[in-house]
Amino acid sequence: MNIAYLMADTALSGGIRVQLAQADALIARGHRVRIVTTGLPLTWRPSRAEWIYVDDFNTYDARDDDFVIATFWTTLPAAFAIAPEKALHLCQGYEGAFTAYAPIRGEIEAAYRLPIPKLVVTRSLIPICKQFTDDVTYIGQIVDDEFFRPRTPAENDPMRVLLCGESQVDLKGISEGYGAAAHARWFHQKFDLIRVSPWAPSREEPLDAVQEFHVALNTREMTRLMHSCDVLIAPNHAEEGFGLPAAEAMASGIPVVMTSIPSYRSFDDTHDYALFAPQENAVELGEKLIEVLSDADLRERLRARGREVAEQWRSERVAERIETALSALSS
Repeated sequence: MNIAYLMADTALSGGIRVQLAQADALIARGHRVRIVTTGLPLTWRPSRAEWIYVDDFNTYDARDDDFVIATFWTTLPAAFAIAPEKALHLCQGYEGAFTAYAPIRGEIEAAYRLPIPKLVVTRSLIPICKQFTDDVTYIGQIVDDEFFRPRTPAENDPMRVLLCGESQVDLKGISEGYGAAAHARWFHQKFDLIRVSPWAPSREEPLDAVQEFHVALNTREMTRLMHSCDVLIAPNHAEEGFGLPAAEAMASGIPVVMTSIPSYRSFDDTHDYALFAPQENAVELGEKLIEVLSDADLRERLRARGREVAEQWRSERVAERIETALSALSS
């Protein structure tokens, strides 16, 4: 198949990393994939796709494509305009739920109502997307192969606790992550807090609580950092469409303390692959962090279950599900 992804930007982010990983995985299965973008040339990750740079998506000639995949709400109208019978929507999260987009929620809803089949990365997005169209297919998320490892090295002393995400984006829950770390330290837990974000820290971040702060890491650097840590705090709010760092940590064999939000609870029906706390509750999140840090047997169990659950996010498995979905749509 000939597949084109419409990518509005190429800046470092989890969502774009996933789109590029999908493209590479589909190419590995023999398909031709183009990335059509209004963004700058990609510098932070290799890509096997053919790249086409445009000033306006409407100038792209999609006649040779079997499918044109919109990857963000702003690209939906363009995909429908240039390839109405071939357009698809890759949804990694419903943008209309984001606080920052509240003033333009009507525009986002209008784009979602276009008659375009949707491919969703988590089952929790199915009922959300079905508010706009009945044609919704689950394909699953994808985690880069380098995160997977069969075993973990000896734990650090003190242990390294990783907190990922932009503090400037409220749905990431970074303030609650800091609060959880402070709560655990109040009860005499000793650990290094490691922060990573695609953006520089905000002025409000309590950087005196952080032993390391990393900014805008590429995939290789992020893998190396993830593999150097012992526990992940994932304090995201319910608006989070997936939460890629939590999946990457599980693939890496790292125990995760996460919020009990729909996307995280949809990873597997057992809910035994992490410890869960209510969202926006730093004290409860901190209590779960204490539990993980205090119990070596629990950490080992979470490592094993996390690895098992993460197998669903292997690139070849996700590419196979995408291929099956596209084949069904073309029949």
